[in-house]
Amino acid sequence: MFKGPADTRTDAAMSDLVPEPRQKPVVPMKPVSINSNLLGYIGIDTIIEQMRKKTMKTGFDFNIMVVGQSGLGKSTLVNTLFKSQVSRKSSGWSREEKIPKTVEIKAIGHVIEEGGVKMKLTVIDTPGFGDQINNENCWEPIEKYINEQYEKFLKEEVNIARKKRIPDTRVHCCLYFISPTGHSLRPLDLEFMKHLSKVVNIIPVIAKADTMTLEEKIEFKQRVRKELEVNGIEFYPQKEFDEDLEDKTENDKIRESMPFAVVGSDKEYQVNGKRVLGRKTPWGIIEVENLNHCEFALLRDFVIRTHLQDLKEVTHNIHYETYRAKRLNDNGGLPPMTVETEENHESNL
Repeated sequence: MFKGPADTRTDAAMSDLVPEPRQKPVVPMKPVSINSNLLGYIGIDTIIEQMRKKTMKTGFDFNIMVVGQSGLGKSTLVNTLFKSQVSRKSSGWSREEKIPKTVEIKAIGHVIEEGGVKMKLTVIDTPGFGDQINNENCWEPIEKYINEQYEKFLKEEVNIARKKRIPDTRVHCCLYFISPTGHSLRPLDLEFMKHLSKVVNIIPVIAKADTMTLEEKIEFKQRVRKELEVNGIEFYPQKEFDEDLEDKTENDKIRESMPFAVVGSDKEYQVNGKRVLGRKTPWGIIEVENLNHCEFALLRDFVIRTHLQDLKEVTHNIHYETYRAKRLNDNGGLPPMTVETEENHESNL
């Protein structure tokens, strides 16, 4: 039958109205579990041992910064944390010494070995912080130092002939010491943490907790948490970086306990026939590692025994990547010029 132009247009219109048959979605094949059908031992489980051996050979870096006013026991606490003299009492000024007019940055490196595992520990101290009459913007030299370490790592990373192992001087953790006033955070505390929490993992601690009663300590901890929340300051471990429900459950317990109220001491005393780290007072010995006396043990377990690797990973995957993306974006997508690339560029001209 002959169809005129009008009929053809009608058919075309109808074909437009009729929906095309939907294709069935491709359902991915479920992976077949072959664990029960293995004919023999393969050795996949040895990967953990391989990683352990490699780590024991090469060791690893951990860089911790301590920030707070003089006299809060920063050096003593770090020495207690690592059970060695890793931090000199550079922030305890005698009458003959002058308090620095500006914030200084002092990095001291040590190699600590335990159970065959070597750790290159760098303690970065910040004498002069918060010790001036006018402390306006005294956090800037610290932020500058942190960003300089990111820049060093980035320049090493973009080199054509990269080192097999790039030296890591990036700050993995910043212990911020809060004065045990029992009242509230100072404007300087809030200003520092507001700026620095965006570039480094901040762990707030209440120093010299033995100067407060148990009730004062509980109230002060709650007040500090509330003030940080109201001011939009996130300390480590940040809620947004919880990877799964297990992480969230574990980290929620830690966040509820923070800031840790701590006491540091590198002196030992005899208590009930045992040698313990503690501080001697007229009313007895305050045992540093006794949870009934202070929360030092919680801080130590958190920083070293459960979250040390995560501190390093958040530094690399979050803080450093944020800095790297910004630098590359500011540079039009090109890597920052290093000495090597500048020389190559000039020789090609």
